[in-house]
Amino acid sequence: MPTETARLRLVTVPCLRDNYAFLLHDDATGRTALVDAPEAEPIRAELERRGWQLSDILITHHHDDHVQAVDVLRPGARVIGHRADRHRLPPLDLAVSPGEALTVCGEAVEVIDTPGHTIGHLCYHFPRSGVAFTADTLMALGCGRLFEGTAAQMWASLRRLAALPPDTILCSGHEYTEGNARFALSVDGDNPALQARARAVAEARARGEPTVPSRLADELATNPFLRADDPAIRSALGLAGAPAEEVFAALRAAKDRF
Repeated sequence: MPTETARLRLVTVPCLRDNYAFLLHDDATGRTALVDAPEAEPIRAELERRGWQLSDILITHHHDDHVQAVDVLRPGARVIGHRADRHRLPPLDLAVSPGEALTVCGEAVEVIDTPGHTIGHLCYHFPRSGVAFTADTLMALGCGRLFEGTAAQMWASLRRLAALPPDTILCSGHEYTEGNARFALSVDGDNPALQARARAVAEARARGEPTVPSRLADELATNPFLRADDPAIRSALGLAGAPAEEVFAALRAAKDRF
């Protein structure tokens, strides 16, 4: 699925049962980057179909369904990941830390620290192209489970991502949107923007179409995990007046039970 960005060509590659990988291609330099590597064959097939050669593989976090094809796909590519998490990632050619300078496909990349789902989760923002790879931190209408980090860490991570430009294209790691929409409606059912988006998501899935990428502006309007300071959501959870971090923790716990 190709998506227009301001500069780079972006292709969404469905993998495994519900994962996504992403290819970025720079026509000017001929370089191609892959973000996460859940499964080799569909990624290889897309590269071959387009005549692209991998130059970089960016890893967001260590979970197998994001890294298990790295070693198969890595010949000729530079593998990039979190310096602090390198002990449990595939071997890295370039270890980076949040805030460090990084250039991929001829473009400066912002490396954003987003612990919560895992302690060593990174997101990658390509500001010139207006795209961010948020993997299992910020998802379409949702956020990742707290496997390693705390609710406070995840809330802080989401706030960092929420501060990106509203027209940013968000590339998240899974096709969970329909289920996320059902939960969102359970805590924010009077939100007309959410109602409309939930209908559009259901229609897209009925046609077999992906709902990823999404845009940050839509997430800000409809994703309850970015809206823990909304009075209606606080009221639905019985937490009127509570700090946003506490409301977020309650939302995440409620989603886990949903």
